[in-house]
Amino acid sequence: MSRTFTILSGDLLRSTELDDAMLHGAFDGLRKATALIEGWHGAPVHFTRNRGDGWQICLPGTAPGLREALALRAGLKCQDRHLDTRIAVASGTAEVPANGDLNRATGPAFTQAGRLLDTLKGADMDHAAGGALSAAYLLAAEISQGWTQAQARAVLPMLAPDPPIHAEIAARHDITRQAVRQALSAAGYPALAKALARLEDTP
Repeated sequence: MSRTFTILSGDLLRSTELDDAMLHGAFDGLRKATALIEGWHGAPVHFTRNRGDGWQICLPGTAPGLREALALRAGLKCQDRHLDTRIAVASGTAEVPANGDLNRATGPAFTQAGRLLDTLKGADMDHAAGGALSAAYLLAAEISQGWTQAQARAVLPMLAPDPPIHAEIAARHDITRQAVRQALSAAGYPALAKALARLEDTP
């Protein structure tokens, strides 16, 4: 039976230049970010690797998906700042098999995300809906593609809908709260957090 999903589809940049260790690390970073995303939604998102350097997840309903897209990018850059991915997003109906293998999923949402992905260049992120949502993705992509490893490590936990306090992040990485604040500021997080709140219509 078809249901409504938001599909995030991506592939790694410059994947042919990555050795086996780097490729493994890249997908490990994506999977760690996916685990956080599943906690935010309280539901599996069925991370699936495809086409060697590609990947997909599906979110329930019609969430904007930008928070999750940024988390996936941050997960990669927590591994190595040179790792990156382009990301295409589309919302619509789809059929996901019971085993969660998105390579066997069908429906307009997957088709739209796949077609959009084929048009993206470099580290672009975009949403098939176009308009203001697409504009937000393009700006967020520009801000996030230059994140350093330290910035990504600070940003990733703060992307949670209910983020931790800076002291918790500082203790986790054995750095000062000032270092966390500086990393978040340099990463453009304050502006991104406001944009996410507007997109998701939260206080």
